[in-house]
Amino acid sequence: MAFNCIKWVYTANMDSLVNNYKIRRCLAAGLLLLAGLPARAEWQLNMTPGVTPISRDVFDLHMIIMGFCLVIAIIVYGALIYSMFKFRHSKYKGDVGDTHEHLWLEIVWTVIPFFILAGMAWPATNVLIRMNDFSEADVTVKVTGSQWKWQYEYLDQNISFFSRLKTPLDQIYNQGPKTEWYLLEVDNPVVLPINQKVRFLVTSTDVIHSWWVPAFSVKRDAIPGFLHEAVAYIEEPGTYRGQCAELCGVNHGFMPIVVQAVSQPEFDSWVAKHEGQYKYEQAVSDWNMMTALDRGKQVYEQNCAGCHGFNGEGIGKLFPALKGSSVAVGGNPDEHIDLVLRGVKGSAMQSYANQLTDADMAAVITYERNAWENNTGDLVTPDQVKKRRQAIQVVQK
Repeated sequence: MAFNCIKWVYTANMDSLVNNYKIRRCLAAGLLLLAGLPARAEWQLNMTPGVTPISRDVFDLHMIIMGFCLVIAIIVYGALIYSMFKFRHSKYKGDVGDTHEHLWLEIVWTVIPFFILAGMAWPATNVLIRMNDFSEADVTVKVTGSQWKWQYEYLDQNISFFSRLKTPLDQIYNQGPKTEWYLLEVDNPVVLPINQKVRFLVTSTDVIHSWWVPAFSVKRDAIPGFLHEAVAYIEEPGTYRGQCAELCGVNHGFMPIVVQAVSQPEFDSWVAKHEGQYKYEQAVSDWNMMTALDRGKQVYEQNCAGCHGFNGEGIGKLFPALKGSSVAVGGNPDEHIDLVLRGVKGSAMQSYANQLTDADMAAVITYERNAWENNTGDLVTPDQVKKRRQAIQVVQK
C-alpha cells in the first residue's frame, strides 16, 4: 500500500493534492505508522551499561572493540571497493598474471595488525583481571542449578531456599491470559545489598546450566562437581532479571532468575527475618487435607509437571503417568515417599531428598494421591516424611 501511495503522489497533479481523498488516506496511514515509534524505541540492539562497575567496564570494552572493527571495516571495504573499480578488467591493461613482491609493505601489514591486537588486548586484560577479583567479598551466595530451578545458599547467613518459576501452568499451556511477567517471575527472588561486593559460587546437581544476569555482566556455567566464581558490586537498587543460558532439558526456558537489589538496612531486615530458616520453609501450624492439596498443587507444578504432565498423564514412555498409577494409587504412602526420597536409578527421576522440605514433600505426595481422580484419601504429614528419611537414612542437607 505504501508503494502505491508514493507512486500515486509522484504522478498526481499537484493542484488536486490538498482535497484528494487518496492523499488524506495515505497521510493517515503514515501517521498510524509514526504512532508505533515509541514502542519501537524500546527495542534493544546494543549491550546495556548495566548497574555494576564491571558491567560498565564490559560495555566500554565492547564499544572500544566495536570502534576498532568499524575503522578496520571502513579501510578494508574501502580498499576493496576502490580496487574493484580502479582495476576492473575493462580498465586494467597489464598482465593479470604479474605479481610484485614488496618487503616493506608485507612488514607494514604484519606490524599494524600486531599493534591493533595489542591495543585490544590491553583493556580486555584489565577488565578480565577485575572480573576475576573475588577477594574480600561482603556477601557470598552459592548458586546451584537443577532441572529446573535454582537454589541459593547465603553461606554467611545460614539461609537457603529454592527459586522456581511462578508462572501458572494454565498460562504456559495457553489455558489462561498471559501476564506481563510471563515466564519471568519466581516464587523466591534473590535479595542482595547494594554497594557491597557479592561473590557467587555457581555449580549444578545434574546437567550443565548457566547463571546469567545481563545487568551484572555475570554469566557462569553451572557444572556438576565444579565451583565457578563470579562477582558483582550492585550500585543501583531495583529488580534485575536473568535466565539459564545453557540448554539443559525440556524445561530449559522455565528457569528465570530474579534479583532484588536493596539498601543495606533492608537487606539486614530480610536476613534477620530468614536467618536460621535453613530451608526457607513456611511454618506448618495446621496440617490438613486442604492445606496439603493447595501446597502440593503448587509444588507439583514447579517440580513435577514438566515430566509427569499438567494432568498427571505423563509424557510418552520416558515420563510415566501418575494418574491411576500403581505408585500413586496401588502402593502405600511410605513406598511413595521412599521413591521420591531415593529417586529411580537409570531413569530421569532424580532424588528429591535435598530439593524438597518435609512439608513440601508431604504436600506433593498428598496431592498426587488425591488429584486426577486418584482419590485415595491419604493425607501424608511432614512428620511421616521425616520418619521415612531416618528409616532409609536419607538425610536432608
